[in-house]
Amino acid sequence: MPTITCIEDLRALAEKRVPRMFYDYADSGSWTEGTYRANSSDFAPIQFRQRVAVNMENRSLATQMVGVDTKMPVAIAPTGLTGMQHANGEMLAAMAAKKFGIPFTLSTMSICSIEDIAAHTQAPFWFQLYMMRDRDAMVRMIERARAARCSALVLTLDLQVIGQRHKDLKNGLSAPPRPTLRNILNLLTKPRWCLGMAGTRRHTFGNLVGHVKGVSDMSSLAAWTNEQFDPRLSWADVEWVKKQWGGKLILKGIMDVEDAKLAAQSGADAIIVSNHGGRQLDGAESSIHALPRIVAAVGDQIEVHMDSGIRSGQDVLKAWALGARGTYIGRAFLYGLGAMGEAGVTKALEIIHKELDVSMAFCGHTQIQSVGRDILVPGSFKL
Repeated sequence: MPTITCIEDLRALAEKRVPRMFYDYADSGSWTEGTYRANSSDFAPIQFRQRVAVNMENRSLATQMVGVDTKMPVAIAPTGLTGMQHANGEMLAAMAAKKFGIPFTLSTMSICSIEDIAAHTQAPFWFQLYMMRDRDAMVRMIERARAARCSALVLTLDLQVIGQRHKDLKNGLSAPPRPTLRNILNLLTKPRWCLGMAGTRRHTFGNLVGHVKGVSDMSSLAAWTNEQFDPRLSWADVEWVKKQWGGKLILKGIMDVEDAKLAAQSGADAIIVSNHGGRQLDGAESSIHALPRIVAAVGDQIEVHMDSGIRSGQDVLKAWALGARGTYIGRAFLYGLGAMGEAGVTKALEIIHKELDVSMAFCGHTQIQSVGRDILVPGSFKL
């Protein structure tokens, strides 16, 4: 086993252990992948002010995200097909998050179902919802999330139409993978993954198959999904979801100040500055680049979170300093999951926590709550 010191080490190990189509699904963006790359690279120019001769004892990264206590301002992002990175992946990630003390968010397009997560972790989790044309199916899904004691609903707003990801088309992405010669040859090189999958019955979209009308298998699910993502999504639909749910609501996919203002007026509890990890609109600005303007516009009206591009605790600290009161990791935890299962997710969280803790100390702070933009070198970030 190689020595794991950073998220990149987990990524390299996951690339070796996860079948090509599922590794590529996680590690890709739309079209040229320009926005996908910018999400990470735009963190690099932001510089810290190093401070010295400051008492660094008794440090704490503890905070809250939409009223939920969290060990650090980080949550697990909703990611589709997580259970294809590793057998029972969503359940393992949820258990790791619970033990570590951060929120876990389950995707609508997960392999393990809402009920699977509820049965395997005692901590209330969050559920991410896509707006679909079949409102009855949405009502039932919201009711299932409520029955599972989900403490917040994350409504994704930037998937009315699906961005094209070239790798998925070339790989013929499906869950489970189709038994083509190319897939079989690739799977033969991934014995650890295959053994895990042989030991679970969870091989397709657990939240949808058997729960929505007309979906009984992968082929009928694909047809249903292509028809169901709703291009007519409006702020009136957001209000409808809010009324149906009645609990904490987080709106994901806000990248523009005007949309942020509308989101704040909607009565939601938080927004996530997010470009879907660069998987939707290629050519959009990075989330960290958009964050300061959105915080300036609505940060005093609604809790502002961000995702897309976070690969380290230093990235989390920079986002916090620029006003994000919570961040989400998607690929970072998926790399850990694909590399080492639950232990890999825990390792990813440990890496991010330590980097965040040590970097905060070097900036002269012992409490994350006291950290502001003044820890950053003026002019090293754009507004």
